[in-house]
Amino acid sequence: MNTDNEPALAGRPSDKFLLKQETHHVIGCAFEVLNELGHGLNEKCYENSLIVEFGLRKTAFVQQRQFDVLYKAHKVGLFIPDLIAFDRVIVDTKVIDRITDQERGQMLNYLRVTKLRVGHILNFKHPKLEWERIAL
Repeated sequence: MNTDNEPALAGRPSDKFLLKQETHHVIGCAFEVLNELGHGLNEKCYENSLIVEFGLRKTAFVQQRQFDVLYKAHKVGLFIPDLIAFDRVIVDTKVIDRITDQERGQMLNYLRVTKLRVGHILNFKHPKLEWERIAL
């Protein structure tokens, strides 16, 4: 795991700049949504508002795409991330007191199952947007 607060693993290119433009774009959309709606509504309001903002900015995205969880080639479950932007970045909206290891772990699972490299956890609970970028 690599968050923006941790150094990249030795021998790998730095993930800090992986999908940098996409990251800035997603976070910019999240700030716009928070500024327009305010904080503390339910998660679906923010997810749907991000969809509107992505549409206004002509951002490619998919909502609630289902991914099979496989065990020895057998389907054992589903993972359904909120949004995938640019076919490369998972976007997970939250309205929680703070982002914890539980949300980070969920994002790591999303990344592993989807085989994507970058995800964003966006927390709209407070007047100031809390967000974390997780990269594999």
